[in-house]
Formats: sequence, C-alpha cells, structure tokens
Amino acid sequence: MTNTKENETKLKTPAQNSYRVKKTVILALICAMAYTVVLVCRLPIIPAAPYLDLEFKSGIILVGAYIFGPLSGLVMSVVICLLEMVTVSDTGVIGCIMNVLASICLVCPAAFIYKKRKTTAGAVIGIIVGAILMTVAMVLWNYILTPIYQGIPREAIVQMLLPVFVPFNLLKAGLNGGLALFIYRFALEALQKSNLIPKQQLNEKSKKGAVAGTIAVSVIIIATCVLTILAINGAF
Repeated sequence: MTNTKENETKLKTPAQNSYRVKKTVILALICAMAYTVVLVCRLPIIPAAPYLDLEFKSGIILVGAYIFGPLSGLVMSVVICLLEMVTVSDTGVIGCIMNVLASICLVCPAAFIYKKRKTTAGAVIGIIVGAILMTVAMVLWNYILTPIYQGIPREAIVQMLLPVFVPFNLLKAGLNGGLALFIYRFALEALQKSNLIPKQQLNEKSKKGAVAGTIAVSVIIIATCVLTILAINGAF
C-alpha cells in the first residue's frame, strides 16, 4: 500500500501540478466571463415568448470545453447556472435545472465530438449534434416543467412547442456555437503563447488555414441566425 501511494506521488510532477493550477485558474476566468455575459446581455428574440431570453454563456463555456474537454464544460455549466440561480434568475430551482440541461446538452456533445475529431468540420458537426440534443431536451422539459413554474396551461405550451421553443433553441444553440467557433482559435493561440497550455504541433500553413476556415464558418452561422431572428421579428 505504501509503495502504491509513493508511486502516485511520484507521478504528480511539478509540471503536472503547475498545469492543474493553471487549468483551474483558466476555467475560473472562463466562468467569470460567462457569468458577466449573462449579466450584461439577455435578449428576447421570439415575440410570442418574451420570457425566453437569448444569452451567450454557453458559447463562452464551449470555448473552455473545446480546450479542456467535455467534463470541464459540464462543471462550468453547473457552476454558472447555480450562480445565475442565486443572483439574477427568478425561476428558482426548476429554472436552474432547465438552464443546466440546456447548456450541457449543447456543450458536452459538441466538445466530445471535437475532442475525437479536432477539425473545423468536427467542431461544426459537434455544434449541430449539440443543437439538436438541446432542442429536443428543451421541448420535452418545457412541456413537463414550464406549466409548473410559469403558470401557463399545458395546452398553451403544446401549441408553442413547434412555433416557439424549437426555433428559439435552434437559434440560441446556433449563435452560441458560432460565437464559440469564432473565439476558440484566438483563445487557444493566446493561451499557448502565454505557455498556459501545451502547444499543438501544427505547421504555419495548416494553422492559418484552420483559423480562416473556422472564422468563415462561424460568421456564416452567426449571420444566418441573426437574419432568421430579424425575419421572425418582422424586420423584413
């Protein structure tokens, strides 16, 4: 038993301990940024349901999950949603549960797929899968829980599922995913240059191509979602 503990201690080198500290600090900063975004930017985008706010915390969390993995994304989602519940939210525990589910349904699948396939295509596929899972989960949980904490008859919720909850969650997931794609490469490069995380071995040409491709895809996703929101609100 003593030898096993000694071996485990030996495995924890100063470099590994230093990386754990850096990772914890970075995740805490990402949580702070995501929470700040929640405080300063909450937008109703569906006229029929003004209580459904678009916010961008999941996009910030997804950046961290792309860098550190889906488990880190899950932890950040729970922490931020709990903070939101005890500070700015008026939906209580039920709203917090739905908030957590929405965030992890988008973040964790997207980060898991990207971890297995670290390309722009992998990131986009992950966002699509996450958006679908998030939408399905939110349609189900809005049907079950919204009548309880919003006081809306279930029959009214059923009528809102397709015209309100489906487009809202798809647009929310698309904008958060597009935001994450746009920020990710810049955040990754900044952390690597600061020696806060290990550097990836990519040649300069591949690196520039990956950045350009990711930015182009993110802009297309964001622009498509913004135009759709404008159309829903009768802007044209």
